[in-house]
Amino acid sequence: MGTYIIIAVLAVIVIAAVVSSRKHFKGQGGCCGGSNDVGSEHKKLTEPKIGELHVNIEGMHCKNCKNSIEHAVNKFDGVVCHVSLKNKMAVIEYSGEISEEKIKNAIEYLDFKVTGIEKVNNLNVYKTTYK
Repeated sequence: MGTYIIIAVLAVIVIAAVVSSRKHFKGQGGCCGGSNDVGSEHKKLTEPKIGELHVNIEGMHCKNCKNSIEHAVNKFDGVVCHVSLKNKMAVIEYSGEISEEKIKNAIEYLDFKVTGIEKVNNLNVYKTTYK
């Protein structure tokens, strides 16, 4: 009788793990120690946009990863960040000068890897690649 109870408990644990893993790999789970219930704020620029940064990021898996990056970058004044998990990229619009290093440090502080930054303003495109 005890063997059946142990097998039943193990079966429940395995089923729960499989369901959780499927959500994680679809980008729906709350990986990285958080919950995907945490929403990102919908910040807007108050001044005219003067340019944007396209930041390539490795290590994002889920909505919580996306929200973490958006929250960290949106703390800067004159900056709005939108992250695409599919493209592995953040698009950061800015209305005042912001250093690429500041953005890179804010994202990498969260344990993601910035692999490149493309700065786009009215007429020019500048690329910085990181190894």
